[in-house]
Amino acid sequence: MTDKPESAARDYSETLFLPQTEFPMRAGLPQREPQLLQRWNENRLYQRLREVQKGRPRFVLHDGPPYANGNIHIGHALNKILKDMVVRSQGMLGFDSNYVPGWDCHGLPIEWKIEEEYRAKGKNKDDVDIVEFRRECRAFAEKWIDVQREEFKRLGVEGDWTNPYQTMSYDAEAQIAREIMKFAVSDQLYRGSKPVMWSSVEKTALAEAEVEYHEKTSTTIWVKFRITNTLDGDLDGASVVIWTTTPWTIPANRAIAYGENIAYGLYEVTEAADDNWAKVGDRLVLADKLAADVFAAARVAGYERVKDVLPVMIERCAHPFRGLEGAHGYWDFGVPVLPADYVTDDAGTGFVHTAPGHGADDYNTYVKHRDVFAACGTKEVPHTVSPDSSYFPDVPFFAGERIYDDKGKDAGANEAVIRKLVEVGALIARGRLKHQYPHSWRSKGPLIFRNTPQWFISMDKPLDNHGDTLRQRALHAIKTVEWVPEAGENRITGMIENRPDWVVSRQRAWGVPIAVFVKKGTNEILKDERVNEAIADAFEKEGADAWYADDGSRFLKAGGHDLADFDKINDILDVWFDSGCTHAFALEKRDDLKVTRKVDGGPDQVMYLEGSDQHRGWFHSSLLESCGTRGRAPYDIVLTHGFVLDEKGQKMSKSLGNVVAPQKVIQDSGADILRLWVAASDYSDDLRIGPEILKTFIETYRKLRNTIRWMLGSLAHFDEADKVVVNEMPELERFVLHRLAELDGEMREAYATFDYKRVIALLNSFMTTDLSAFYFDIRKDSLYCDPISSTVRKSALTVIDRTFRCVATWIAPILAFTAEEAWLARYPQAESVHLETFPQVPAEWRDDALAERWAKVRRVRRVVTGALEIERAQKRIGASLEAAPVVHIADESLLKAVQGLDLAEICITSGIQVVQGEGPAEAFRLDDVKGVAVVPALARGRKCARSWKVSPDVGSDPEYPDVTPRDAAALREWDQLKAAAE
Repeated sequence: MTDKPESAARDYSETLFLPQTEFPMRAGLPQREPQLLQRWNENRLYQRLREVQKGRPRFVLHDGPPYANGNIHIGHALNKILKDMVVRSQGMLGFDSNYVPGWDCHGLPIEWKIEEEYRAKGKNKDDVDIVEFRRECRAFAEKWIDVQREEFKRLGVEGDWTNPYQTMSYDAEAQIAREIMKFAVSDQLYRGSKPVMWSSVEKTALAEAEVEYHEKTSTTIWVKFRITNTLDGDLDGASVVIWTTTPWTIPANRAIAYGENIAYGLYEVTEAADDNWAKVGDRLVLADKLAADVFAAARVAGYERVKDVLPVMIERCAHPFRGLEGAHGYWDFGVPVLPADYVTDDAGTGFVHTAPGHGADDYNTYVKHRDVFAACGTKEVPHTVSPDSSYFPDVPFFAGERIYDDKGKDAGANEAVIRKLVEVGALIARGRLKHQYPHSWRSKGPLIFRNTPQWFISMDKPLDNHGDTLRQRALHAIKTVEWVPEAGENRITGMIENRPDWVVSRQRAWGVPIAVFVKKGTNEILKDERVNEAIADAFEKEGADAWYADDGSRFLKAGGHDLADFDKINDILDVWFDSGCTHAFALEKRDDLKVTRKVDGGPDQVMYLEGSDQHRGWFHSSLLESCGTRGRAPYDIVLTHGFVLDEKGQKMSKSLGNVVAPQKVIQDSGADILRLWVAASDYSDDLRIGPEILKTFIETYRKLRNTIRWMLGSLAHFDEADKVVVNEMPELERFVLHRLAELDGEMREAYATFDYKRVIALLNSFMTTDLSAFYFDIRKDSLYCDPISSTVRKSALTVIDRTFRCVATWIAPILAFTAEEAWLARYPQAESVHLETFPQVPAEWRDDALAERWAKVRRVRRVVTGALEIERAQKRIGASLEAAPVVHIADESLLKAVQGLDLAEICITSGIQVVQGEGPAEAFRLDDVKGVAVVPALARGRKCARSWKVSPDVGSDPEYPDVTPRDAAALREWDQLKAAAE
């Protein structure tokens, strides 16, 4: 039946218990959600959560700090919504689940913005007092924190927004300084000179987490290094050939590396054009596998292999620029030929040009063979390139030539080197190569490896008296953590196993300084606890600006030292070190975040949750910082999510016009639609979003909302005093209670394992298939038309009441606004659904035998409804109540399942005849339901004016001549109550 009866002599609509609710069908989320946010704020929801959850085991989701420099994007929305789902669901699972948001405030992007403002005004940063400059950076960060805070709150994220943590707060800066001091005291911090990733655009070193790889076209060159010292006389006058994609590094060459398992040969050029760089008679040592490619690149028309060569027989070569007039002996050293396990014969020449100041492998080769280099005249790693990527003034021929300009574009260094190689006859070929090349994730400019004095934290120096290293501690700690998904463990393990020493210094102004003093002439760090305490105390009161306010003598005086004996370090810390310390100044300092973790035998847990790129970022730096100072990981659980792409799987960009802004989605559809998208997506992989995808979730939301709305409307007629005990309920109601008990375990497990897509799948299936399309469809007749005293009706209302409570709480962590709206519609005096826990569903509601029977009943029902759909399509009936089909059941188990049930009620027909047997050939069947056949037939009798059932019994009650006896009984009760009320 429908919600409105046909017209009759008497209007029976007032006698029906039709749904009544102010919970609207049209959600109006963009307007309703801000009202709920205001209510949460006025009712101090965050504080109430802390009060209600006090005393429970703690589950702390420690916020990875976003950067305070712009409006949030869809990736931020994914991250914060996912965090909010974790926090809300863990609270409803019975934990004291707290969330304190935080912000990363220091670093280059903010500094750069202030510099841009200076340049626009014609100001020079170097002319501004550093403390004043830092104050402007702080004000910039504060502005964007306020903007982002409101945008995050609009997503429905609940947390301590009035008291977040910030890396630039004075207490945080003081603690960050204390943490780097711990590394200094334990001798893990050292100043060294080695090649690091360097941005010539930003003029600072970068951490691995700040590097991304993009395609770049590089100039490649093949260069001859003349052999000067060899144990094989046949090699006199021959040359080793190297290949490189960075011609600018040739002036910094100090060695050549070869592979011990590669076959090499001596080759002689026999035919070449007169204007060729490779000349007839050139004798070249090459990897056999690559010789043909080299000669093709060099346009050599003929060559022959002279003999096998063992590179170990070659001791030294000469640098191509050795002995040149005007070089003043700059390259007058020997170039050793050394074995290295990273050399392959996949490309190039089989020999690797080695510039220790411009590559990690190159530097490691230098360290491994330091004595050999010294014997050849190279006593230290050379410094050839300045911060802006130009050659230092002492580099002959190339002084001032830049590798990249201020915008990261190729400058003149490569061509200058190539011209000189041609001039001295050392170049045999050049080419072009497209390859993946490191770029800064901020400026997008290409990077260089550059030898420069930096501060490092050692990965492999034995710590304390235990003999283990930071690398070993971190690798052990990784195994104590739960990684979600599990692949995260292997990813971060590989990164820790292979990473170099941690570069923690930056040559910028906006950040926490490496607050140490170094003894002049020795490079030895001052280790004086009195000095360290004075520094930290000053930072607590004045912020890290205190370090730059004067010459630092006030700190040295605290330990009785003289400034004349020490240098104050003014490098700032890498921002990854800042964020890696958040556990120290947030988790360990705030009483509401302090935990006794499982590693200490406690009941509490700490989760870190960020994008998968943070395996090399925040997860990584936090792990190293905590292991270096505390010997263990700062977290118990690490959950990672993917990135957001457009509907076609492409990266979003303004130029492509495929950016989905969360602000626009909220404005058009509401935050709950975004939250539903996050929950239903597989966050372990990259996620897609776009207009068509959002339409799907809007439709899904509509169906879920309408199911909730119908329950609320029906419950308008429920009185708690009329509730029915379970063992007095009909089977259908007990089946729904079974489903609630079954779902209770599944929902708790899904939430406990952070499997939100399973939560949505379970809820969507239950609400649309079990409830709307089955249970509610069947029970509408009883709920609307049964007498007030009907046990079936009261049982159904009792079950709907219990179902609503479960559904509203189960869905609350995801559809935070909608669940709250529904909860307040049901319980107007309630504080909030978010103060609830998931209902304790009685275990005795579970009845697997009953469920098995009703699974069979539903199979039979599917065949009946399938047959009726055809009848309706053929216009032989208008509604299912006009039918009274014959159901033939040959399957004994299915026949037994429907016995004793009102199958007509279950199939919403006015009658059904069940016959044992296969049924006629022309009967309707479903391929996946064997043994059931349906022959449609029209119901006999008159149509009830109240319930629309067709029955020969209509009119059997003379007092109510146009309705069935059931409806007559309902009307009699109704009229008696109405008369009594009057």
